[in-house]
Amino acid sequence: MAKKAMVQKNLKVAKTIDKYAEKRAELKERARKGDREAILELSKLPRNASPTRLRNRCQVNGRPRGYMREFGISRVMFRQLAGEGLIPGVKKSSW
Repeated sequence: MAKKAMVQKNLKVAKTIDKYAEKRAELKERARKGDREAILELSKLPRNASPTRLRNRCQVNGRPRGYMREFGISRVMFRQLAGEGLIPGVKKSSW
């Protein structure tokens, strides 16, 4: 299980991204057109306003690696939940 502080930090970053998303998109568009002031304004936004700072984490235990986008959980939790039959449409195969 991930440290609770890391999970909370990731949630804080997600909140900041949502807060500045509209302003960031507008500044990016202006910067693309060559507006130098927009580039300066963009650099003044908080670092955590950038979507690349967000880390995909398992919703169950917060594990950052082995994340499966389709289910929103890590491979470890996926295997456990699939084995218990808790994920709809997924079952363990055998041949």
